[in-house]
Amino acid sequence: MSRYLLDMDNWKRKDHFHFFRQFEEPFFGVTVNVDCTNAYKMAKENGISFFLYYLYHSLCAANAIEPFHYRIVEDGVMVYDKVNASPTINRPDGTFGFSYIDYYPDLGQFLSSAKKEIERVQNSTGLIPAVSGENVIHYSSVPWIRFTSLSHARAFSFKDSIPKISFGKMVEENGRQNMPMSVHVHHALMDGFHVAQYIDMFEELLNTAQC
Repeated sequence: MSRYLLDMDNWKRKDHFHFFRQFEEPFFGVTVNVDCTNAYKMAKENGISFFLYYLYHSLCAANAIEPFHYRIVEDGVMVYDKVNASPTINRPDGTFGFSYIDYYPDLGQFLSSAKKEIERVQNSTGLIPAVSGENVIHYSSVPWIRFTSLSHARAFSFKDSIPKISFGKMVEENGRQNMPMSVHVHHALMDGFHVAQYIDMFEELLNTAQC
């Protein structure tokens, strides 16, 4: 992993950064439905976990959008060369645990690594806080709920700038598979324009099966 401090003096969003980082709640979020028809079909035809398939494409999209690499460190912005995943993993007993899954551009390598981590979490108890660092996205999946909005538990005394992405219940409509997705990000690091870039790229990757 490599990282470097962003050159704040030459960053065009410097004023936005200083403005929004003062907020008690600096995160903003959107909820959208994504068309995952082709991705769901591709995953099932190839015996791949649909969860891992869309998680992989979400990471592909996030790694392609630079602000998703930004994290606030003291008074500056650290830029990481790669963004990984820290998703919640559901267990058969109704509990969940935190995990850490590395991003690999190669789908096969990503799936192999992710399956080992999921098995580890599912065969354990407790939350198992992942020692994952800042260069992650916090993911969660609530496949039982077709949500139209979503909020997150927050400890406001804890300085946090990590994006949070959640996925809901997939539903078939007019022959297409649609899934709700919530994206929450720190407004000091990015705007709606960047979130839209991520959403558009994620949906495109889902339906072209590329990365």
